[in-house]
Amino acid sequence: MRGDKRRHDRLPTSPLTGMINKEGGKVRLTFKLELDQLWLETKERTRKVFMSSVQSVISEPIVGHEDYHMLAFQFGPTELSRYWVYWVPAQYVKAIKDTVLGAFLL
Repeated sequence: MRGDKRRHDRLPTSPLTGMINKEGGKVRLTFKLELDQLWLETKERTRKVFMSSVQSVISEPIVGHEDYHMLAFQFGPTELSRYWVYWVPAQYVKAIKDTVLGAFLL
C-alpha cells in the first residue's frame, strides 16, 4: 500500500497490508470494529486484542521515507510490551490512533 504523508485517510474496509514486524515478517492489521478488536496477523499466527488493552500508540516517520511510519502498540507499562509495525502508510496513522485509542483521548 502506497504511503502519502500529505493526506489523512480513514481506515480502509479491508486489512492494511504490506507492513513488517520487528522480526521482519509480513504483518497486516485488521480492525474489527464490531468486536472492538485489533487483529495483528502474520503467517504464523493471528493476535486478536481488544482495543481497550492498548495503552498507547506511538508513531514516528521513517527517516528518508516520510510517507511511511514506524508504529508501536503498547500493551503494558514497559517498552518490552510494545508491538512494532514498520512501513505503515502515513495517511492511516491518525485513523489508527483514533480508532484504537478513541478520538477523545488524543
